[in-house]
Amino acid sequence: MTITKVTAAKKTVPQPLDLNSRRIGARRRPAWWDRRMRSCRAAAEAGMSTAEYAVGTIAACGFAAVLYKIVTSGPVRSALTAVIEKALHASF
Repeated sequence: MTITKVTAAKKTVPQPLDLNSRRIGARRRPAWWDRRMRSCRAAAEAGMSTAEYAVGTIAACGFAAVLYKIVTSGPVRSALTAVIEKALHASF
């Protein structure tokens, strides 16, 4: 939305409507409204709800189970064992 401004040369120039400005004719929101909206936004994003905790916990457990199966598989176990043995037998 724009408003028009008449300049000294009698030209009309479109200007953006700024609700927070102190120009004549522009509407300003009350300060209490801004404070209230900030507090509502902060409260809405304060943390996870119980359902979100449940879904997050289930997802974390599933991910842990997949990682456990991968790490305890034969090829990965032998590769990790080889890396550890190589590190222990390294000469300093």
